[in-house]
Amino acid sequence: MAVNKIYPDATAALAGLLRDGMTLMSGGFGLCGIPAVLIEAIRDSGVKDLTVISNNAGIDDVGLGHLLRTRQIRKMISSYVGENATFARQYLAGELEIEFNPQGTLAERIRAGGAGIPAFYTATGAGTQIAEGKETKEFDGRQYVMERGLTADLAVIHAWKADPEGNLIYRKTARNFNPIMATAARTTVAQVEELVAPGQIDPDHIVTPGIFVDRIVPLATVEKRIEQRTVRKRF
Repeated sequence: MAVNKIYPDATAALAGLLRDGMTLMSGGFGLCGIPAVLIEAIRDSGVKDLTVISNNAGIDDVGLGHLLRTRQIRKMISSYVGENATFARQYLAGELEIEFNPQGTLAERIRAGGAGIPAFYTATGAGTQIAEGKETKEFDGRQYVMERGLTADLAVIHAWKADPEGNLIYRKTARNFNPIMATAARTTVAQVEELVAPGQIDPDHIVTPGIFVDRIVPLATVEKRIEQRTVRKRF
């Protein structure tokens, strides 16, 4: 029997999944591959006191910047946040809690959570502030820091193609954190640019199997913002 996970819009796809105080994973890197439509639906729901796991916090008026502006985020677990002025103001005012991670460590913490690995050791951050308050251990003469795996109540991600069973393909760098987050949350909702019929995705091309995806939102249009536009100087 075919499984149909398609929802008409982001609000319907998130119905019954949101609650105050939950932990949310949000895919993307900068503005590339972010689940912008789902984030806006989360903003409109009014849910608050969120812990958000994301590589970055978008910019002031795009992506997670919407949730920061409305003060719906209590804590961010991130790697890079330098492009968001609202983030900086709230952090410096003591209104936002931050757990900074080296980027590779953040990715591995999410991957480990999805694989059922509660903790692992990494040399990254050993001997620095990153290691403060954490267990350390020496292996082969080198110091390592123990990091915990990360999981979430809900992951919102962006994919290029999907079929009704939830099998996903990502496009180039928009792949980034999306596949690992899909495996590390209790429920995963994906917004997709293109929906195809069952069997139209080559099994060898599937990145995220449908077993990890609970709900799908096909996008009518896709706005792809540029975080920083750089052009070559003319001579």
